[in-house]
Amino acid sequence: MQLKMFNKNQEKPLTEQEATDLVQEYMKNERTITSTQEIIDSGEIPELKGFKVKPGKVSDSIFGGKGTIKTKSGQEETFENKLLETKNYEPIRLMVRTARISTHDITRGEIPFKDQILAINHNFMRKKSIPFIGSSQYDINGLKPSSVVIAAENLKSIMVENVLRAYMAKSSTSTSLYQAFINGKRNFCGHKLPENLIVNGQLPYIMDTPSTKSDEHDKSVSPKYLFENNICAPEQYKQIKKGALALFSAVTYHLKEKGLIAVDTKTEHGINLKGEIVGQDEIWTMDSSRFWKTDDYKKQLKLFKQGDEEGLVNYLKETQPGIKEKDYVVNGKVIIYPASYSKEFARGFSKGDKGYDDETRSKIAVRYIMGIQNLTGQRFEPDMRPRDERVISGLQTIVKELIR
Repeated sequence: MQLKMFNKNQEKPLTEQEATDLVQEYMKNERTITSTQEIIDSGEIPELKGFKVKPGKVSDSIFGGKGTIKTKSGQEETFENKLLETKNYEPIRLMVRTARISTHDITRGEIPFKDQILAINHNFMRKKSIPFIGSSQYDINGLKPSSVVIAAENLKSIMVENVLRAYMAKSSTSTSLYQAFINGKRNFCGHKLPENLIVNGQLPYIMDTPSTKSDEHDKSVSPKYLFENNICAPEQYKQIKKGALALFSAVTYHLKEKGLIAVDTKTEHGINLKGEIVGQDEIWTMDSSRFWKTDDYKKQLKLFKQGDEEGLVNYLKETQPGIKEKDYVVNGKVIIYPASYSKEFARGFSKGDKGYDDETRSKIAVRYIMGIQNLTGQRFEPDMRPRDERVISGLQTIVKELIR
């Protein structure tokens, strides 16, 4: 599949119309998805023949070592009795990013280019994060930033999602600060919430609101809960929080230059063979974070503070075509509703347990493309090879460099 020239000046980012055209062309040529397990079972990468894949919401993981993994159905599948190691004898976890999108714990389908976009997003932010929270990931020669295959040390996971919030973002997620606040709670994860908080308004300080981590359903808790239930030791949490807050400040500074606001994020951490706590999995991606346009937010905030509900509604309808009243009205009052570059944009299209139709998939894909261009300041240049070819090529490159 060849990439059509959508913009003669390759220095400039794609316009929204060009991004739409690119997505439409991609969708016309979509192929049947081959699962990561099927690719492993094909024998194209002999070193991985026989290994089991554990599917995730965003990435599939290939683990080495003796033992079992528990599937969502509760059944256990046994690993091959062999160990996947680096040449330095560190256990490897291979991750294959997918284009799947999940909201409200339900998989809604595949979003064109989402796997590559989040790979670029993660790679860009990971480099900024290393001085603050470290990384379990290996840098592999020959892999592009858009590579959907990642190699990392298989850490001993700390079963905590470290969630930091600078704003009370409107959210349909039951574990969110917003849901707690509108339901009358004034203590959230150990923080006393002021009565005068506004929806999508800035919090008095960046709040650490940890969540338990599980395959079923997460729960927002206080740090004290983590310590009392032996989920995380106080010193471990102190280190995680300190590094993540410093990284939050660094990302905020970077985004300010791009005209974006760092709203919230979550990071995950584990312990490596050296006993160090380092970051793992997604780092500041549009699936794990929210980003808002600064100018848009300031305009809405000004209208909101002036009490100009009519002006705010007109502005929202003009800048966000198709916006629904349920999005910008809470308890009969018009709220700030920022244009968001995050998975939260997709949540508004979710209905029950249904998947997304092609029109919705296209809209979400375009938002991801525009988001990555804003975050990095660079034009989105997709790898147009078939997904199977990209995955196999990436795994072969990793095996050649890392595995003994």
